[in-house]
Amino acid sequence: MEIRTLRAFVEVVRQGGFSNAAKAILATQSTVSKAVRQLEDELGLPLLDRLGHSSRLTAAGEIVYRRAAVMLAEREDLVSELDELRGLTRGVLRLGLPPLGSNILFAPLFALYRQRFPGIEIKLHQHGSRRLEEMVLAGEMDLAGSLLPVAPDFAWQSIHQEPIVALLPASHRLAGAARVDLGDLAADPFLLFQEGFAIDTVLQAACERRGLKPQVAVRSAQADFLVELVAAEVGVTFLPRMIADQRPRPGVARVLLDEPGTDWHMALVWRKGGYLSRAALAWLDLSREVLAANAAAA
Repeated sequence: MEIRTLRAFVEVVRQGGFSNAAKAILATQSTVSKAVRQLEDELGLPLLDRLGHSSRLTAAGEIVYRRAAVMLAEREDLVSELDELRGLTRGVLRLGLPPLGSNILFAPLFALYRQRFPGIEIKLHQHGSRRLEEMVLAGEMDLAGSLLPVAPDFAWQSIHQEPIVALLPASHRLAGAARVDLGDLAADPFLLFQEGFAIDTVLQAACERRGLKPQVAVRSAQADFLVELVAAEVGVTFLPRMIADQRPRPGVARVLLDEPGTDWHMALVWRKGGYLSRAALAWLDLSREVLAANAAAA
């Protein structure tokens, strides 16, 4: 089996089709299709059940996909370890950060890292936490920001913990309350982040624990848009307190969410047992240094 055929097959599965896979690996669709056929011929088993313009994994395909993803991740580890021979004067840090809160938590760290290690190229990706976790497990990312708790496949280092606040229209019956819980707001339309944002997963899990099934009126990737919808009395939304504090808005009240298990706990995560480059270890060391300095100054 060749790495290129495994890569093509894995990307077809990850990207949901041959066309998107071709874009991801900078190849033509016919090249990707040929590579997958070659892999199937070599193994003597069909890996994809093709249904018109879509396809799904066969039983053999599920096994090959799982094993191939691990093999490709191990290859990335091999390349990274060899690159370490160059030291921190050269190298690459593959870093994933979520859109929500990165401007506060990670932008100062990013600037300080660039000052100390100007020869390290930072390849930055921004997605929701769940997508970033997938990329870390696939070996496409060294480190990523994600909310705790995370799966046992990850090791992690805490960055910041913050309560969540509910943002309510100023006319809301609970706008003047000191605290609210999800049960208090269950009858209101919820304005949530898109699926894949970890804060959405945290809130959904809390609702399930309470047996609540709130009406979701809107999903968005933009915190500012959600705040504006609250001001327009479309519904209620939820943000980490420090992020809500950055977005004061007339017509919007902020009330502490008193709900167990909903703290916004940001951490840096990496694949448990995976290789961490010196560039990645330097980022972790620097984040601990900055966190300790912030705690001392508080």
